[in-house]
Amino acid sequence: MTPERRAKLENVLAKRQPGLTVVMENVMDPHNVSAVMRSCDAVGIQDIYVISNKAPRPKKWGAKSSSSAAKWLTVHQFDNVKECVAELREEYSTILTTHLSSEAVSLYSIDFTRSIALVFGNEHEGVSEEMRSLADGNFLIPQVGIIQSLNISVACAVSIYEAFRQKSNAGHYTHSSLPEQRKSVLIHHWGLIEGDSEL
Repeated sequence: MTPERRAKLENVLAKRQPGLTVVMENVMDPHNVSAVMRSCDAVGIQDIYVISNKAPRPKKWGAKSSSSAAKWLTVHQFDNVKECVAELREEYSTILTTHLSSEAVSLYSIDFTRSIALVFGNEHEGVSEEMRSLADGNFLIPQVGIIQSLNISVACAVSIYEAFRQKSNAGHYTHSSLPEQRKSVLIHHWGLIEGDSEL
C-alpha cells in the first residue's frame, strides 16, 4: 500500500460515523440496495444491515449503481427480524422505521446527533409490522405532491443527508469516532482491495 493510498483510507475512516446506520428490510431490487450503499458511503456510514426473510440473500449487489460501494462497507445480513433488532439494540440507542402513520414524526424533527438506526422497507409493502412493533417509532419525509412516497434509495438519501447536515453542524466529522482497533481492521481489509479507480 502506497503512503498516498493509506492516507486516503485513513482520511475516509476518520469521518466514519458509528452512531448512524441504515437497515433495509426485504428490499428486492439489487440496484436500490446498491444505490443505498453508495449514499451510505458518501455520508460516512460504515455499517449497514440487510434483512432478507422473504427472498434469498443476495449473492452480489448491483455494481453499476453502487460504483462498488459495497466493498467499502460492513454489511450485516439477517433472515430474522428479531435477531437483527437485537444486534441493533447493542449498537444504537434508537430505531426508527419509515412508515406513513398518524404518530409518525417528521424527518426534520429527528435529533441525528444521537445514536440512531433508520429502517427502510420493501418497495411495495414498506416496513413490516413485526419490525414496526420492535422499533421505537416511525418517521416520514414531508411531501406536498399527489404521490406520497419516494423510491427507497431516494428516501434513504434524503434522510441520511439530513443526518449528515445535523452531524456536520455538530462537529461530528471533525474528529474520528471509530475505535482504533476497528480502524486498524478496516485499513487492513481495505488495503487488500485493489483496482478501484477512485483511490
